[in-house]
Amino acid sequence: MAGNAGGRTSPDLSELAADSASLARSGTAERVAAILRDRITEGYFPPGSRLSEESISGALAVSRNTLREAFRLLSHERLLEHRLNKGVFVRVLAVDDLVDIYRVRLLVECAALRTLGEPPYDLTAVEAAVSTGEQAALAGDWPGCSTANIRFHQALAGLANSPRTDELMRNVLAELRLAFHVMADPRRFHEPYLTRNREIADRLTEGDAAGAERMLAFYLEDSRRQLAEAYAERLTAR
Repeated sequence: MAGNAGGRTSPDLSELAADSASLARSGTAERVAAILRDRITEGYFPPGSRLSEESISGALAVSRNTLREAFRLLSHERLLEHRLNKGVFVRVLAVDDLVDIYRVRLLVECAALRTLGEPPYDLTAVEAAVSTGEQAALAGDWPGCSTANIRFHQALAGLANSPRTDELMRNVLAELRLAFHVMADPRRFHEPYLTRNREIADRLTEGDAAGAERMLAFYLEDSRRQLAEAYAERLTAR
C-alpha cells in the first residue's frame, strides 16, 4: 500500500496496472469505467478513498481526458463524487441512499418475478449464483459469498429478459456494494440469506413464481432493515 490522502492509505496501483493489458491502444472511457467499476465494487478502492488522476492514468496507460470521462460516467452511476478543490472520491453512501436502493430493488426484482409467465423458467444463472454462494460459505470466503449474492439478485432481475433492467440492476447493486465495504463483518450480512436464496430458487424451480415473489419481498425488507440499522451505527463509529 502506498500514499496517504485525507488519512486514508491508497492501494498499490501495480495490480491495477495489470488491467491495462485488457485495454486496446485506443481504449475508450467506457472500458476504463468498466475496469474501475469492477475494482470499486471489489473493494480495491474503498468508500471514501481519493482516486489519483495521475497515478491511475499512468497505471492504465490511458490519457487523462479518457480517465476524466470514465470518472464522469462513474459519477453518473453514483459510485464516485467530485469534491471541489479536493478531487474525485469513491462515494460513502448515506443511510437514505441505502433505503432508496432497497426501494428500487423491491420494485424491480419483485416485478421480474411477477411477470414471469408460465413455467418452466430458465434458472441457469439463478442456480449458479446460489451454488457459488453455498460453496463460498463452506470455504469461509465471505467476500466471495457477497459477490455470489449480488449475482443471485442480478439473475432474478435478469429473468425479465430486459437489457435495460439488467443495466439498472447492475448499477444499483454496484452502488449497494459500497455499503457492504464499510461494514466490518460480511458474514453477518450474508450467511443468514444463503438458505433464503436457495428457498427462492426452489420455488421458482417448482414453477411457483408468486410464492417466490412473496418470499423475496419479505427477504428484501428484512435485509434493508438489518443493513440500514447496522450501517447507521457503523457510520457513527467512523
